Order: sequence, then structure tokens, then C-alpha cells
Amino acid sequence: MDPLRHRMLAAPGHRSFRGLLNKVPEITLAFWVVKILSTTVGETGADFLAVNAGLGQSLTAGVMGVLLGLALFLQRRTRRYTPWAYWLTVVLVSVVGTQITDALTDGLGVSLYLSTAVFTVALAAIFALWYGLERSLSIQSIVTSRREWFYWAAILCTFALGTAAGDLATEALGLGFMWGTAIFGALIAATWLAWSLGANGVLSFWIAYILTRPFGASLGDLLTQSKNYGGFGLGAMWTSAMFLTVIVMLVAFAQITLGRDAPAKENL
Repeated sequence: MDPLRHRMLAAPGHRSFRGLLNKVPEITLAFWVVKILSTTVGETGADFLAVNAGLGQSLTAGVMGVLLGLALFLQRRTRRYTPWAYWLTVVLVSVVGTQITDALTDGLGVSLYLSTAVFTVALAAIFALWYGLERSLSIQSIVTSRREWFYWAAILCTFALGTAAGDLATEALGLGFMWGTAIFGALIAATWLAWSLGANGVLSFWIAYILTRPFGASLGDLLTQSKNYGGFGLGAMWTSAMFLTVIVMLVAFAQITLGRDAPAKENL
């Protein structure tokens, strides 16, 4: 058994999680593809439900909040990474994270500068508390209940922060959807280059994770908004449907592959 995992499972307060395996996927190209697609669906899906489907912000927020609670319950009931449960939770976190920022901006009139700053401080506080208690921010060792709570709190905050930062760049600062997509994409590429040249892996991961949210949001707006506003005019419904289809296909493949590999891994 890995020494770190052995120490965590033997630590006080973690006895009920003996046998728990890492709860998040390996960081591969497929991970980043599904993550970006999920962030885009969070942007387009929230807009579709609240505006196009006519549910309104309040009802949409309530329904998505309940669904997220159920998804988190299912995710936390698993003992190992389960693709369908994990990515369902990520998609719902993306939608709820978008709605939190939209509620502050559109509902309460909070400026994007302030909301971006607040979410930055909140995320920094989560990371500081997480590291202070666990001495690690690595997602390769989400093997205790406490670490999983920290992980999902950080994920929700990154989505809210990414939404605010993306809207700040494309709307308040006037970059537009095309430039917003290009700039955030370039920042993600720069983060990857820094990591490949020896930058800290955990820090690089979280920077890239945060940046994929405004990138996905800018991409979603670029695809859905009308040509009069600088978009491609595909609409929220079609964009959400296309991206969800790809997500379902990739997650289904991951679930099937994991199921085939599970017996061999358990016998190691």
C-alpha cells in the first residue's frame, strides 16, 4: 500500500474510510476535454433553463441546487472514482457556480470586480485551511472524507470565480467573446508550458483548473450569442445538447473501461 495512503487511513478520525480509493480521475487529456465541455455546459445550460426554458433564475437555482445535493450525496457514497457520479457532480457544480455569480451580478447588482475579488479571497481561504489541515492540495490523494469536502468546496469556488473573471474580461473590460476565448486559452497553454518546464504540478493544476472556467464560459458565449453580439448564433439549446452528448460519450467510455480494469487493479 502507498505509504501516504496508509498514514491517512490510519489517522484518527479516518477509520470509517478504510479501503477508500482516490475519488477523482487521473489528470489526462480526456480529463481536460470533459472539464472544458462541462464548464461550457454550465454557462449555456444555466442560460437555457433560466431564459429559453422560462424557468427564471430563482426556480432554476432551486432545482439545480437540489440536484447538486443529490449528486454530491451519490458521489460521497462511492468508495472510488466512479466516472458517471463524478462528472455528473462536476456538471451540476458548473451550473450552480454560474448561477451564484449571475445572482450576485444580475440579482443583487454586485460588480464583477467585487465578486471576482471575493471569490478569489474565498478560494485562497479554502486552500489555506485545506493545506493547513492536510499539508497537501494534491488531488491524487482524495482518500478521506475531509479531503473530499475541501475538494468540492474548492471546485465550486473555482467555478464561481471563473464565471466572474470571465464575465469581467469579456463584458466589463470589453474584450468580447472571441478575444476572451483566445486569451484564456493562451493562459492555459502558458500554464501547461510552465508545468512541462518544471513548475510545481499541484499549483499548475489549480491554475489551469481555474482558467478553464472562464475559457469555457467565453467559448459558450461565443457559440451561443447572436452574430449581432459577436457570437456564432448557435443558441444555448443546441450548444448544450452537443456538448452534453460528447460528455456522455466520453464518460460512458471511461465507465466501461474502468469496469473492465477494476478486477485486475483490485488484485494488485
